[in-house]
Amino acid sequence: MHRTAKRLALASLPLAMIFATPALSQSLTVGLTSEPTSVDPHFHNLGPNNSLRMHVFEGLTQADENQLNVPSLASDWESIDDTTWRFNLREGVTFSDGTAFDATDVVYSICRVPTVENSPSSFTSFVAGISGVTIEDPHTIVFETNGPVPLLPTNLASVGIISAEAFGGEDVVFAQGGCENLGTPPQAADFNDPAKAIGTGPYKLESYVRGDAIVLSRNENYWDGTPTWEQVTFRPIANEGARVAALLSGDVDMVESPPVQDFDRLRRDGFEIAQGLSNRVIYLHLDNNPEDGHVPPGVTGTDGANPFTDVRVRQAISKAIDRQAIAARIMGTLAVPAGDLLPYPMFGTREDTPVEAYDPEAARALLAEAGYPNGFGLVLSAPNDRYMNDERVAQAVAQMLARIGISTTVDAMTASTFFSRRNNFEYGMWLAGWGAATGEMSSPLIALVATRDPDSGMGSTNRQRYSNPEIDALIKEAIATVDDDAREALLQEAATMAMADYATIPLHFEVTPWAFRPGLAVTPRADQYTLAMEVEPAS
Repeated sequence: MHRTAKRLALASLPLAMIFATPALSQSLTVGLTSEPTSVDPHFHNLGPNNSLRMHVFEGLTQADENQLNVPSLASDWESIDDTTWRFNLREGVTFSDGTAFDATDVVYSICRVPTVENSPSSFTSFVAGISGVTIEDPHTIVFETNGPVPLLPTNLASVGIISAEAFGGEDVVFAQGGCENLGTPPQAADFNDPAKAIGTGPYKLESYVRGDAIVLSRNENYWDGTPTWEQVTFRPIANEGARVAALLSGDVDMVESPPVQDFDRLRRDGFEIAQGLSNRVIYLHLDNNPEDGHVPPGVTGTDGANPFTDVRVRQAISKAIDRQAIAARIMGTLAVPAGDLLPYPMFGTREDTPVEAYDPEAARALLAEAGYPNGFGLVLSAPNDRYMNDERVAQAVAQMLARIGISTTVDAMTASTFFSRRNNFEYGMWLAGWGAATGEMSSPLIALVATRDPDSGMGSTNRQRYSNPEIDALIKEAIATVDDDAREALLQEAATMAMADYATIPLHFEVTPWAFRPGLAVTPRADQYTLAMEVEPAS
């Protein structure tokens, strides 16, 4: 079965052939809502990190703006049988330091992923199924898997390729299910040094100053043509008012997520806005630790019990939330209420999945039935600079929970603090978001719902310790099923079961806006990534 995708004809042309030469001397400055936590392409599976990664470090494949899988460092690939894949690598590709790219760099990168220390959200699940790697020649590589892995080409879009030579890994081999001669793999901090952040991408790192700016420069030797921008600067500006002010003053050329209340003003002043439905679900997680005597952090008034292990309490919380009101009053045009972990019609979703109806009376009855007729106390943790209106959404949820007797206080903080504390299991209940890198249902199921298993990468973001063996079995069967129709049916079944068990409580899908100065054309992406490669001078 041949599994190669084709780019649109325009996308295959070097940018220098599409746009006039003067555009090549321009720079681009972007105001970000949230800054990457690291330049390391394998450290943190987080939207801002993945977006930055795609500028500097490429995968064998890549997702286009609609999350269709297309060639990148691999020109094509094929499945030889259910457990064997052959990838043909592009010839003539070099890293930004001028060294040649070949199959050894692929092996080294795949071997390095599981070695990353203290990863807040690991990339291990993308490579966990690989049991053997054979280099047939410098530009042909064969992967063996420990069972059918139909999503291997899609998974490899998330694995940025780093230079083996840069880290002394030229002799690496993948043998007998493990890596040999890996040497001492780099630490995440090493990639903050431009001399170590060596990739094949259209841009290379010039500087990374946490809290200030990330500066990229054009990779003049990029294999896919001359990149449009000579220099790209990403400035983290968490405050939405400050972001808009920076755009209006000309300090930046474009910004992520301008507030909807500023749309009319921006348009009156000549700025443009592009927006599109994303795959990012904003959700609630609840501490499901089943150990006797465990009381989730921030929970009070439960006589030493964990209320969240009772599905009736999880259901009550879901029914207490008026998703339509949040979408209309807080998010404006920038949210669609969610009843699932991905919006329809992405792979693995169902058109008839209902959004939980707002029903506070039923919620109070469920609490009473679960043994909490007077409710209990709760701290809801959330970032205040990561997702659109994240703190305001958390405050709205808190008010709605208070109406059914759950007295809720919001603890909002910067994203860096939020994720660090979440990874230390310091929350009883929290609001966060997940964007599906693969564009299909296995991504949120594996990350948010599956039982946590660091060795396999399952449950990589499931810090709530939810576990359901029946759902785990369906997920594992799905990701090992080659037939697309059968795999989709399994994912639909697993997602339906997860929603019925309130394994994760979805709130809404974000609709992502970008505002930008006249003279630019911006392509919205379903994954919400802001890529300089998809910002072009308007024709």
